[in-house]
Amino acid sequence: MNKKPHKKLGQLASTAICGNDITSSCLYVCALAIAAGGRWGPVALLLVAAVLYLFRPIYAEVVGALPLNGGAYNALLNTTSKFRASIAACLTILSYMATAVISAGEGMHYLHNIFHGLPVEGATIGLLAFFAILTIIGITESAAVAIGIFIFHLTSLVFLSLVCGYALITQGTELLMQNLATPTQIGPAKALFFSFCAAMLGVSGFESSANFVEEQEDGVFPKTLRNMWIAVSIFNPLLALLALGVLPIHEIASKENAEALLAIMGHKVGGNTLSRIISIDAVLVLSGAVLTSFVGVNGLVKRMALDRCLPQNLLKETKQGTTPRIIIAFFLLTVSVYKITDGDIGTLAGVYTLSFLSVMVLFGYGNILLKVRRSSLKRPVKASWLTLFLAIGAVSAALIGNAVRNPEYLEIFLQYFIPTVLIVTIMLSRVALLQIALQSTRRLIQAIVKPLSKMVKSMREKVEEIESQQMVFFTRGENLANLNRVIQYIKLNEHTNRVKLVTVTSNPDEIPEKLRRDVEFLDEEYPKIDIEFVVIKGTFGPKLIQKLSKEWNIPTNFMFIGCPADNMAHSLAELGGVRVVI
Repeated sequence: MNKKPHKKLGQLASTAICGNDITSSCLYVCALAIAAGGRWGPVALLLVAAVLYLFRPIYAEVVGALPLNGGAYNALLNTTSKFRASIAACLTILSYMATAVISAGEGMHYLHNIFHGLPVEGATIGLLAFFAILTIIGITESAAVAIGIFIFHLTSLVFLSLVCGYALITQGTELLMQNLATPTQIGPAKALFFSFCAAMLGVSGFESSANFVEEQEDGVFPKTLRNMWIAVSIFNPLLALLALGVLPIHEIASKENAEALLAIMGHKVGGNTLSRIISIDAVLVLSGAVLTSFVGVNGLVKRMALDRCLPQNLLKETKQGTTPRIIIAFFLLTVSVYKITDGDIGTLAGVYTLSFLSVMVLFGYGNILLKVRRSSLKRPVKASWLTLFLAIGAVSAALIGNAVRNPEYLEIFLQYFIPTVLIVTIMLSRVALLQIALQSTRRLIQAIVKPLSKMVKSMREKVEEIESQQMVFFTRGENLANLNRVIQYIKLNEHTNRVKLVTVTSNPDEIPEKLRRDVEFLDEEYPKIDIEFVVIKGTFGPKLIQKLSKEWNIPTNFMFIGCPADNMAHSLAELGGVRVVI
């Protein structure tokens, strides 16, 4: 059965999927920016909006020239080595992983504030599982959910902003002026810089659209960048400024209020009803950010698997064209990270911050390589060199600033980053590793087989030596049946494959022809035994036996006779140990 054709996403759906992630930043980034820089928080958020504006043409140029899923990974894959591209992919996966866990955990904490009996851990894992299933069902269906969340979120933010603005108009701006006049404990430049670094935590999601560009309709991608930038540029600085207008600066910066600042603002200006609306909005939009992580990582990992950076069995599709193994693997990874870190937001933020800021730097680096090495590729938009260097410099500064301000983040980040890179490195080097394993196995086998071969050869030679010992039967012309009994006896009782049937006569010409034919018949019947017929001229007795034993090197105890008649000239004792076998 043919798979259903993949329905492309329009502007609203695409914007909603990545917009839920980036616009949910106002729920916590306003408090972070003000806590780090005090009155400079709104200014820092405006600077972040300026940096995103610089990145719009950078992302548009790269994706326009290379319209494939993968974001920074795709940019570097087409301009430099696969290993360097995979580093960007690992960082992006870590960013999505941290985003999913943080958003799910924070959302369930907001929900817990409404329903106090809610088990946060179980609800967080349940939310991750819900969006995993939704993504497996199909991106179109999950996009419909994302659109609903996105519209409700923007409506809630507009309503909150209007109510806070009305409160400022009716109650006065004395608190706002007082907060803006409050000096920071560090100098203005440092306060603005560290506030900017903290504010950059809230732009994750801007890179998400590039990771599922193949699912978008033509021309939609640049519009998603524009729409996300507009939303962040308006709401984040505005809400930070409004927060300074309705709450004392020390309350905004307190750790207790940071995770629910907008809900507290809503309570301050609109009572429990508005606070609950904002809390519900927070649950929904943070859930939307979880969806963004699943959709984005699905596109990225699928591309990596197609490029054989990850196992090919991840590409197995459903009838709807989705890849459930990627989604299930990512779900299990997020749950394991949540359990390992005990849902600690600070620990996850260490991974989140350094990973997604590094991804943005690498995307800018990919744009440089695209300009230098792939200048002939057609692209609808071109970022200027000045724009490119300013953008990379700003994000690099934020990356360094966060590492300096929170050095423990780097250690936590490496604990996740190194194993991820190791897996990809193994995949990229698997041919060389298999060759090393093959050579090692061969040498090991040779080390074992060589002594064993010598042992086998020695045993074979011993067997041949034992079986090469000839046996002699002196026949007086026995019939075929008796001769067969002799051969059977030797076969069952002696380790040999060589037998001499000897007849002693004074006149060799008188040997019956039938005896010769009988011996030839036995030789054919027993192909594994070499039967030789020998005629000796002489007289059978001890002297002849001793002579033949010495001449043939056959001990007398390996010489056999039939049962002697009563008139035999010699006794068995005189024959020197010859055995009677019939």
